Amino acid sequence: MTAEASPSTTRSPLIVDRNGAIATLTLNRPSRKNAIDDAGWRLLAATLDDLAADDAVRAVVVTGAGGNFCAGADLGGQSRDEHPAARMRRVGAIAAALSELPKPVIAQVEGIAAGAGWNLALACDFVVASPCARFSQIFARRGLSIDFGGSWILPRLAGLQQAKRLTMLAEMIGAAEARELGLVTWVKPEDELAGFVTELAGRLAALPPVALAQSKALLHQGAAQTLREAIDNETRAQMVNLATEDVPAAFRAFLEKTEPPAYTGRWALG
Repeated sequence: MTAEASPSTTRSPLIVDRNGAIATLTLNRPSRKNAIDDAGWRLLAATLDDLAADDAVRAVVVTGAGGNFCAGADLGGQSRDEHPAARMRRVGAIAAALSELPKPVIAQVEGIAAGAGWNLALACDFVVASPCARFSQIFARRGLSIDFGGSWILPRLAGLQQAKRLTMLAEMIGAAEARELGLVTWVKPEDELAGFVTELAGRLAALPPVALAQSKALLHQGAAQTLREAIDNETRAQMVNLATEDVPAAFRAFLEKTEPPAYTGRWALG
């Protein structure tokens, strides 16, 4: 974190720490289990816009302060001046921006991840959880239906029947069960969690950024396409990759049996 203050002692609901090519976003309302209020949503939206445009950032970590990930939207911290439909569109746009961010994103989860907080983690590319992490699609217990992209993400990861079970019953499940359902990528002991995430983010940041961004987009789009549409998209994506310095550098390293190059993502043309 920043040298000036730890997240829990900083007033901002979202702390952004940049360490080389890795940006860490820390949800920072520990007294509310990092439930996100209107100010937090606006900060998160602006931060995602900034990160999408920042070529120096090659991997992103999302985590929470004070031993919890995120208890979802702060239902008591919503402005009465904004129509609920407008707020839902704004929050939904954040879910899309996070899922579509052209960088790999890792959710580092401890404690509670509930409602929009769980779906925020699921919108990331990887979820690394401690054994104490607990997850719930808690919406039904608040008289609400699923949101923050959960209706799209959850059945794709866990299957339709499990998505219905988790959503309709609003059960709390542990990290081990979430891992069995395909909703957590790795479960790591608490004392190894941060180190594992840092190492993973570093590995991702060292890979070719254009190729990773395109593969991420292709995988997201592929489920809604025919095989031929997906193949056509793959062909177009490879043409973009071939226009970067990374492909010839990677080919040379392979043929000469040398260490992988430092990928830049820079265009080789023009």
